[in-house]
Amino acid sequence: MVDRFISKADSKSYIFEYDDISVPTKILNEGTILLYSHFGGWAASSNSSHVTNKLNIVMKEVLLEGIKEIENSLEKKQNINIIDLDQGTISVSVQIANALMNDEIVAIMADRASNKKAEISVDFFNKKAKFNKNPFQIAYKTDKPILVYFIVLTGIQKYKVEYLLINLDKTKPEVEAINIALDTYTKEYEKIIKKYPNQWFNFYNFWGE
Repeated sequence: MVDRFISKADSKSYIFEYDDISVPTKILNEGTILLYSHFGGWAASSNSSHVTNKLNIVMKEVLLEGIKEIENSLEKKQNINIIDLDQGTISVSVQIANALMNDEIVAIMADRASNKKAEISVDFFNKKAKFNKNPFQIAYKTDKPILVYFIVLTGIQKYKVEYLLINLDKTKPEVEAINIALDTYTKEYEKIIKKYPNQWFNFYNFWGE
């Protein structure tokens, strides 16, 4: 949480390492759906400076007023735009569609849906958990790739970005293609959590039990 704000105020003091930064940079600068999860340093990574393309972050977040005031007082990067889910389904859908048609980046959280209609049950650590099917539906309908980011803390102000490219199979029916892509994502998410269990700070009733 601290890195979220400090990286916004001084992004150059942070290091984000990639196996080959040219690969995700090319994908992002050509327009894609960037898939985040509530893991590691996801909140700080949007302040990384390697992407020049416009980044549209789809979010609905409740913060204490004092914390929100601090965030709003910090200088915002010119290429970052917030698509607020409180604006309603139609407005949000239009903004997402326009961004993708302009080959911009649309960042969405995959491991939590903002409404019941977007929920889909998936096997996760051998139990059913609800994930967000919206980004996968959007990818299928717009024929855009999905780039999954997992931001792993490796040191003070230092992160390693693990990424995975998912292209939905348009030769398959929409529901089947979405289920395959979701399975690919959740299996990778399980691997990351097993590898870095202390970076999954999850204050959420994940399995609905």
